[in-house]
Amino acid sequence: MTFTLPAELRSLARSRQKTVYNILMRTSAQALLTLTENRKYLGGMVGIISVLQTWTRDLRYHPHVHMLVCGGSLSQDRQSWLSLRYPYLVPQKALARVFAGKFRHALKKVDLLKGIPTRIWKQSWVVDVLAVGSGQSALRYLAPYIFRVAISNRRILSLDQGKVTFQFKDSKSQQQRIAVLLAEHFIHRFLQHVLPHRFIKVRTYGLFSPKRRHLLQLAKRFVGLAVPQNSGKQLQTTAYPRTIDCPHCKTPMQYIGELPRIKVASTGRSP
Repeated sequence: MTFTLPAELRSLARSRQKTVYNILMRTSAQALLTLTENRKYLGGMVGIISVLQTWTRDLRYHPHVHMLVCGGSLSQDRQSWLSLRYPYLVPQKALARVFAGKFRHALKKVDLLKGIPTRIWKQSWVVDVLAVGSGQSALRYLAPYIFRVAISNRRILSLDQGKVTFQFKDSKSQQQRIAVLLAEHFIHRFLQHVLPHRFIKVRTYGLFSPKRRHLLQLAKRFVGLAVPQNSGKQLQTTAYPRTIDCPHCKTPMQYIGELPRIKVASTGRSP
């Protein structure tokens, strides 16, 4: 999935980067979770990996969020895994409307809504939803963005007479193109994509949230994935009793709880 910030809001995002980027990442995830938890579509909780990107291939300012979302959900009663009912996860237009509404509400809470034309909230926002199979190809695409800056050295072809020449792939034609910019213009484009100090541009939501690891382990069991034997600590936090298999004899067992470790104060003496 891709959630794109409208062009009319880019100047606000550039001037209040940390605030707007946080809102962009949070509200896009909230919009998706709101629809997937609706029984009309999935009726459960999905897992989301969200990555912020602020540039186009020719370094123009274009803040948007890439998401990798599992194609199914853990039911609200935590008793089953729910597969997709339709050949799509959620409808794009409905998701875009919910996203725009939550974004507007978040801006209002931080007093950034003033001066924004009302037509922005009535226009269609751009949200793309695309099935990617197992997700391996999407992971390979997103992985470099964790540490990648806006442009790599290999794309810079030359620096001559105060001008920078670099190549990029046109998103429409998929053909390689050449851009030539004055050095100061090149620096200007590049510096727009330096994120605020300590800003976290890769985030997880839903089942992939660190606070819901116990639910992720439960979902893995429902879809037949192996769960590490040391996952008992996460499993104890769920309130839904269930049977688990003994790792040795495979006999079904009822999970009750885990005895906490006893910390022994050090006396500084050898035993």
